[in-house]
Amino acid sequence: MRAVDIIAKKRDREELTSDELKFFVEGYTNGDIHDYQASAFCMAVYLQGMTNAEATALTLHMANTGDTLDLHNIAPFVVDKHSTGGVGDKTSLVVAPLVASQGLPVGKMSGRGLGFSGGTIDKLESIKGFKVSLSTAEFMAMLKQHGIVLSGQSADLAPADGKFYALRDVTATVESLPLIAASIMSKKIAAGADAIVLDVKVGQGAFMKTEAEAVALAELMVEIGRGVGRKVAAIIADMDQPLGNAVGNALEVKEAIETLHGGGPADFREHCLAVAGKMIELADKAPNFEAAESMLAQALANGAAWAKFVEWITAQGGDRAVIDNPERLPQAPLVETVAAPRGGFIAAIDAAEVGKTGVMLGGGRTKKGDPIDYSVGIVHHAKVGDQLAAGDPLLTIHANDAAGLAEAQARLLAAIAWADAPITPPPHIRKIIG
Repeated sequence: MRAVDIIAKKRDREELTSDELKFFVEGYTNGDIHDYQASAFCMAVYLQGMTNAEATALTLHMANTGDTLDLHNIAPFVVDKHSTGGVGDKTSLVVAPLVASQGLPVGKMSGRGLGFSGGTIDKLESIKGFKVSLSTAEFMAMLKQHGIVLSGQSADLAPADGKFYALRDVTATVESLPLIAASIMSKKIAAGADAIVLDVKVGQGAFMKTEAEAVALAELMVEIGRGVGRKVAAIIADMDQPLGNAVGNALEVKEAIETLHGGGPADFREHCLAVAGKMIELADKAPNFEAAESMLAQALANGAAWAKFVEWITAQGGDRAVIDNPERLPQAPLVETVAAPRGGFIAAIDAAEVGKTGVMLGGGRTKKGDPIDYSVGIVHHAKVGDQLAAGDPLLTIHANDAAGLAEAQARLLAAIAWADAPITPPPHIRKIIG
């Protein structure tokens, strides 16, 4: 078997066998196949696509290039979730303890933010003392003892994905649906969960800009997961405006804490209940999705989810005093509320521009390894469809210097569109698959 023959076969729109994909993935991972050949392979897949059977085989072989966790000696059924990323997406901070509070173990590995898409690990690091880097043994021990663990992605899981992704990033092949799906699902399969809920965002602040693209990606990932024996479902959710009100690491932790106390923005609460509800349903902990959401709403109301959050954060070294008093989270030196420049209805909020402004303030990275300021960010006081009078609070900027604050104000005001007539807000949950 030769790499060049596999590349040519895919170039000519022929279907690759599982053995051919295994040969190519293992060869590239161990260095027998070179970057230039892997680049040609990725471009061939980008241009010609893959069948579901090919994508499933590619995913499985990528997952098997490193360690795979078997969690069944800890719990009979473990669930996980994955978000395709977005602006203001602090969902895991609420969903993980919410689901775990119902006796369903949640073992999750998350990433850092890159570009304008925030990362769960960065948000958690704004809590003093929280340990995000866990060994496999520590990960398993946390899951066994507490029924909940969240750590940074292990380099030992699906190492093929790391090599392929770095290559795709510089060869204009990131946007291939089979390669995106294999990248996401190989890590999730290697991490050992029995059920996975995919939180697929669509809109200006998401990677997938149209609902058709998001549905196609979600359906492919669901098919891949089922093809390797996992229970998988996907939720397609709006990301044309930021999720919730807060954008910025410490600000989003604070909003998650408010939500765990039964408050928080309505769209964020709805989103968390939907994702968590699907996880509960897949695990057969409730007879249907509606019953699952009802159970979880009760867990928010009676404090069970908050108690599990406290147990989780402190078990991973987080300072209890900080989460009990979120004012102890990192605070920006400059905080300024911007008034609405006119009266009317909010017609649109460009989530991508909001996210990019947060990065400009110092709350994100333009490349891996950049330091970030956990304290900065934006809090919106109005969502699409809301009516404001001129002078009403529109948003609050948390900045570390006057120049950044001024630039942020100009960018954020330009990112908001107004209407004189009432606007019907778009549905937050667009579709549920599986």
